[in-house]
Amino acid sequence: MTLSLSEERPDPPRAADDGVWLACIECGATFTPFDAVRYTCDACDGLLEVRYADLPTFDDFEGRGVWRYADALPFAEGVSIEEGDTPLYEVPTIEDETGVADLRVKHEGMNPTGSFKDRGMTVGVRVAEKLGVGRLACASTGNTSAALACYGARAGTEVLVLLPAGKVAAGKVAQASLHGARILEVDGNFDACLDIVSDLAARGEAYLLNSLNPFRLEGQKTIGLEIVEQFRDQTGDLPDRIVLPVGNAGNTAALYKAFRELVAAGALDPAEVPTLTGVQAEGAAPMVEAVEEGRDEVRRWEEVETRATAIRIGNPVNAPKALPGIRETGGTAVGVSDEEITDAQRALARDGVGVEPASAASVAGLRKLRESGDIAADEQVVCLTTGHLLKDPDAAAAAGADPEPVPADTDGVLDQLGE
Repeated sequence: MTLSLSEERPDPPRAADDGVWLACIECGATFTPFDAVRYTCDACDGLLEVRYADLPTFDDFEGRGVWRYADALPFAEGVSIEEGDTPLYEVPTIEDETGVADLRVKHEGMNPTGSFKDRGMTVGVRVAEKLGVGRLACASTGNTSAALACYGARAGTEVLVLLPAGKVAAGKVAQASLHGARILEVDGNFDACLDIVSDLAARGEAYLLNSLNPFRLEGQKTIGLEIVEQFRDQTGDLPDRIVLPVGNAGNTAALYKAFRELVAAGALDPAEVPTLTGVQAEGAAPMVEAVEEGRDEVRRWEEVETRATAIRIGNPVNAPKALPGIRETGGTAVGVSDEEITDAQRALARDGVGVEPASAASVAGLRKLRESGDIAADEQVVCLTTGHLLKDPDAAAAAGADPEPVPADTDGVLDQLGE
C-alpha cells in the first residue's frame, strides 16, 4: 500500500464490520476490527490502519470536541471527558520575528489532562470496552500515562504504566498516580519500556494503548480536522504548513491520515493539503536522519537524550506511516538543540502560551527552517504544541526568571524595584 494522497478509495472487504475494517499498510491484508485484539498485521507484522467505507466531508461534522468528528471515527461516542476543541492562538511576537505571512499555535495542552494524548484515549479506551479487556497498559515518557490513567479511571478499568526511571517529569507521574494507575519504573529508556509492554500485550496480559495501536491515531487525527476548520474560520483560508514535534511520530501519521481521507472524500484537493514538517530534538532525531538520508525506514537510536522528555524516543514506531506523510506533502524534518527549544519555550510564554519543552520544538523548528529558507515568508503556518507548561514545572522554572527575596515591608519591595 502506498499511503499516497492519490491512493484510490478501497471498496469494503468482507472483513468490514459496519463499514469499518483494519488494513495492513505493508501487505494490504484486511481484518475485522473488533473480533480480536490486534496491533499489527497477522500476516507480515506490518502496521495497521483503520479504514472506512464512507468518508465524511466537513458538512457531516457537528457538535464540539473530538466527537464532533464521529462520522470519521469508529464509533458515535467514546469514553469522553470533553477532549478536543483546543484553541488556535495568534502569536504576534513570534509571527513578526519569523516573518511568515500568518502564524497560529494549536495548543493541545488545553485538553483535560494537559496533552493531545486525550484525543487518542477517548477512542482507544472505548475500543478496549468493546473488546472486553480487563487491563490497559502503556509505555510512556509521561503524557500517555497521564491520559491513559485518567480515561481508564473514567471507564473503571485497571491501568498499568511503564516509565523510564528518572526520565519522566514529576507533573506527569503525579497525574498517573492520582488517577490510580499502577506505575512501574523501568531501568531503561522509553524504547525498552515499549518493548516490555508490547511483550505483555502479546502474551494477553494487557491491552496496549501506545500509538502502535491503530485506534489511538483515529482520535489524534481530529487535531488535523480541527486545525483546518479553525484556521479557515479565523482567516478564510487554509494553512500552507503544519510544524509539529515528533516523538513516536503518531501525530504526523494521524494528521496525514486525516488529510488523505479528506482528499478521498472530495473535501480537500491534494494541492490544499498542508505541508507536514517534523521537528525533533538533536539528541533524539532518528526521523530527521531518515528524511535527510532519503531512507524509508528509521535506524533505531539506542542512546537518546534531551530535556524535551516527551520526545526522548529513539525508535518512532509510526515512522512507516509518518515518513510518507512528510514526503507526499512536500515536507521535511529538522533537529533542534535543547537551547533552541528552551528559547522557543520562552518566546511562546512572551506571547502568553505556556507549553512544556517538547511542545516548543515546533516553534524552534520553524525558526530554524525560516533561517535556512526552507519555509518561505509568504507561508501561513500552524505550529502544534502538544503539552501544557505545568506538565514539566521544573523545566518551566529553569527557563523562567528566579524569584527575588525581599524584606517583609513595602519600602523593601520598592527598594528592590529600584523606585
